[in-house]
Amino acid sequence: MIVRAWEAEASAGNVEEYVRHFHEAVLPELADIPGHAGAYLLRRDVGSHVELVVLTLWESMDAIVRFAGNPPDGAVITPAARAMLQRFDSTVRHFDVLHSPL
Repeated sequence: MIVRAWEAEASAGNVEEYVRHFHEAVLPELADIPGHAGAYLLRRDVGSHVELVVLTLWESMDAIVRFAGNPPDGAVITPAARAMLQRFDSTVRHFDVLHSPL
């Protein structure tokens, strides 16, 4: 199992719009990709902005390439998501899962 981690920042006023986008657009797209195994959207309020961390779970690097293309460390950010975010990473990090209670 591989975790793909990406970070972004939104204004407090735009974060709910991004959350809606994540549920209505991102999750359905991910669900259609063979090898996708789940996702987490994390939120941390910091003053006037909100930090967001997206963690997606994948069965293999081949599955990640089906989603992100090659090289697989490029972030996949739609124009709609870009408009909601103040800042976002252009790359992602991949982590091998060494232990999981699931």
